[in-house]
Amino acid sequence: MPDPGPARDPRSEGALVQAASEGDAGAFEALVRPHLGMLFRVIDRILGNEAESQDALQDALLTLHRELPGFQGASKFSTWAYRICVNQALMARRKRVRRREDAIEDLMPRFGDEGHHMNVDMILDWSEDSEALMKVEQAELKAKVRAGLDRLSDDQRAVFVLRDLEGWNTEEIAQHLGITRELVRQRVHRARLALRAMLPEFAPEGR
Repeated sequence: MPDPGPARDPRSEGALVQAASEGDAGAFEALVRPHLGMLFRVIDRILGNEAESQDALQDALLTLHRELPGFQGASKFSTWAYRICVNQALMARRKRVRRREDAIEDLMPRFGDEGHHMNVDMILDWSEDSEALMKVEQAELKAKVRAGLDRLSDDQRAVFVLRDLEGWNTEEIAQHLGITRELVRQRVHRARLALRAMLPEFAPEGR
């Protein structure tokens, strides 16, 4: 018979937070375990490198453990943990050698911007049963998208991931990153154009 894994801790989230804050390792594991997939996903989408993402997740978990006593419960634990992981991924990303800003210019389409909003939901849905994955072999598509994201500047990749992959709105991104809403929109727009140029097979026909 398959291993059912550890039993779910019957304590409420508040009780688990309190116990984990007081040093209960089992309570901390019970808090974190259900959300590990989501936490790794957002880190990996920002960093695009599995080894770096694993390291960043470990650093984020250490941060969660260290800062848990200050968690006030104003939001769900998963929401609080998610934002710490985003911050950790962005910090790890900044440690990389920054791309030359003009590198993205070489990828921009040589025509007007109007009408070139890419269908990111189609090309960036990484679920196993996505219809988009029928267009090309799954591993090839993921490799292309990862390569495209990695050629964006740090700032453009961060806002693109948060806006189009994680579903944050413009106001949330602006507040979280400390930039204006207009700058968020500008960076997302330029990232979409660049990715569209790198992935022409997903551009609308006739354009």
